[in-house]
Amino acid sequence: MSPEKNTMRRFYAPPDNFFANGITKLDADETRHLRDVLRLRVGDEVSVFDGTGREFHCAIQEIEKKNSNIRVLEQIDPASPESSFEITLAATILNGEKYDLIIQKAVELGVAAFVPLQTARSEVDLKDAEKRLQRWRRIALEATKQSGRAKIMRIDDPVGFDALISSLNKDDVVLFSERNGGDFLTLTPGKKITVLIGPKGGWADHELDAASSKGINIVTLGGRILRAETAAISITAILQHRFGDLK
Repeated sequence: MSPEKNTMRRFYAPPDNFFANGITKLDADETRHLRDVLRLRVGDEVSVFDGTGREFHCAIQEIEKKNSNIRVLEQIDPASPESSFEITLAATILNGEKYDLIIQKAVELGVAAFVPLQTARSEVDLKDAEKRLQRWRRIALEATKQSGRAKIMRIDDPVGFDALISSLNKDDVVLFSERNGGDFLTLTPGKKITVLIGPKGGWADHELDAASSKGINIVTLGGRILRAETAAISITAILQHRFGDLK
């Protein structure tokens, strides 16, 4: 991709908004940002990604009050390619901006899917978490636009700890704990992994027992005590460095 295309303003349109005649349509929010914030005009060149991994070099054809018509010129490579190591991050739900930060950084670090996880020491229950789901998905979309990815990190519905571990293949899961775990260097994942991150205060004994009884690999990162949000971000970065594309 040329430097000029790398610096183009980026917009999102879902796959259904790409039409056979070479036109894609931006919705009201994207149009408002294009017109009122960036003050772009007809003829200006932009890039549009579809959230599934495709990105296109485009030109603005028409700007209306509630949507914009954008003409596709050519398909281009996203600025940030997808990692070949597929990480699903299941992080215990935290209050407020701490959790927003985890979601934002997970996108930047190339996480494929995110699971809001309720544990024994969660700060937020499932009902309240469901009310925040659309906010988290908006944060993921904005982080995708800013980070150069063309594939939106999937955010699943909030789920309880027992329900999640019962649905997973133990060979593709690692639970990070401040105690009762093995050495990180013993990890030998395949092409994908589901990473479980505990809450402030750590995992409850019965949760560690349940993970052990299912055969889930429990790992401890040395003697450092990390905040829950720090652990989620740090562990994701380490995994991408060891097994992914963060070299």
